Amino acid sequence: MAKAIHMMIRVLEEARSVAFYREAFGLEVADRFDFDDFTLIYLRNAEADFEIELTVNKDRAAPYDLGDGYGHVALAVDDLDAEHARFEAAGLNPRKIVQFDRDGAMMARFFFVEDPDGYKIEVLQKHGRYR
Repeated sequence: MAKAIHMMIRVLEEARSVAFYREAFGLEVADRFDFDDFTLIYLRNAEADFEIELTVNKDRAAPYDLGDGYGHVALAVDDLDAEHARFEAAGLNPRKIVQFDRDGAMMARFFFVEDPDGYKIEVLQKHGRYR
């Protein structure tokens, strides 16, 4: 059986991106591998083994064109309202909280935030299938 282990995104500035993911989601650097042309930084926390891999291409100065193919990565939290307030206080500019109902019951409650490179991240209340 396959196991999801990481997702990779390309970022311009290592320090800026590491600081964002630390502040927003408590992710810390698990490993860092420096090569001649690029650096790989693996971020994770104690909640899961799944990692976000940041790739910094050393010859890149212009922002990446995210195009229309990337959707988002999602993370689940215990208290969505508290996290939303914390994101606002930290100046992370979360969007408003949205709730989707299905058949008269809450299916999902969430907000979106963007990292410094414009990648969208969905923050979901732990509930139902979103754990």
